[in-house]
Amino acid sequence: MRILIADDHSVVRKGLKQILIEEFPSAEIEDVPDAEEMIKKVMNANWDVVISDMSMPGRSGLDALQQIKQIYPDLPVLILSIHPEEHYALRVLKAGASGYLSKGSASEELVKAVQTVLLGKKYISAAVAEKLATSFSSDSSKPAHELLSDREFDVMKLLAAGKSVSDIAEILSLSVTTISTYRARIMTKMNMKTNSDLTKYAIESNLI
Repeated sequence: MRILIADDHSVVRKGLKQILIEEFPSAEIEDVPDAEEMIKKVMNANWDVVISDMSMPGRSGLDALQQIKQIYPDLPVLILSIHPEEHYALRVLKAGASGYLSKGSASEELVKAVQTVLLGKKYISAAVAEKLATSFSSDSSKPAHELLSDREFDVMKLLAAGKSVSDIAEILSLSVTTISTYRARIMTKMNMKTNSDLTKYAIESNLI
């Protein structure tokens, strides 16, 4: 079995490898520090499961997930994040992830999650299952950021983190004009006027 881990913190990568090696001693496990390296590894070798951090320097794990799933739709990808499940789990599952784990529960749930996705199933916690059951309610009851597309969501987080339009264009390998268009859509959908509004919202919603 071959497992690929992507996380920008070496301590986290080592910890995840240790957990997995204890359960899968014969597994071949490699790790990379960012999304670009993860995509390169996925393109150049065969993997049984990929475990990716949500937030890494440069491209996000969500953005990388979408590219990977376009080429390898059956490759199981588990997303890890420090953010609460209620903010991200539905979004990453809809984007094609096989599961979502908060880093706080990874030590207890990682092995079970890997075993589950290797069987071709989705791994979700009880909390995520409950949210999935209520996700069909009207948009009017949803938080503003859930109205955004995945790309708009990525741009919104970067704007909220203080990145300029040109910075974001470089990070996401898109034109400044395209990012400006995304920004305009975000402001309209979220009924906001300034980047400071986005920053305040993102902090209050535990998105950054």
